[in-house]
Amino acid sequence: MNRLTRLLRHLWLDADDAQRAIGGDALARLEARITESESAHTGQICLCIEASLPLRYLWRTVRHGEPIGEVLRDRALTTFGKQRVWDTEHDNGVLIYLSLAEHHLEILADRGLARHVPDTDWQAVIQECSTSLRAGRLEEGLTHALEGVHARLARHFPAAGGDHASRENSLPDHPVLR
Repeated sequence: MNRLTRLLRHLWLDADDAQRAIGGDALARLEARITESESAHTGQICLCIEASLPLRYLWRTVRHGEPIGEVLRDRALTTFGKQRVWDTEHDNGVLIYLSLAEHHLEILADRGLARHVPDTDWQAVIQECSTSLRAGRLEEGLTHALEGVHARLARHFPAAGGDHASRENSLPDHPVLR
């Protein structure tokens, strides 16, 4: 995609577009999947869907020619911090970040989980989702991402039993739209 087209696409989209693209029913189903997943492990999952990048990020691609993948990774890292994914009880929070304008997915795990799951595993999950995302099947792609994250959290941080409601839910289960 050329730089001007990319800039226009990002300037055009906003959080309402993310809501429309995913749909209210799909957002409710994704939230339910997160809630269900978190009942099986001690991890926390944050799903963030961002319609477009802020101008300061776009400028890096347009003016400086920085690859969009690097800029999106940096934006996901910033979102990881802003959403406080790093601030979970067992250092096992996970951010699933989708750039709607780019149909680009990033999965970032906090240090507790990162000790167990190499980046290559996350890249494999992203690859499984990418076909659905590029085809506009956003709920399907995000569901695959949630399933991949769930499998790794359940394997390395299984719930110790007891009532899920008594465990701290430090991140919202509903998808964050920006």
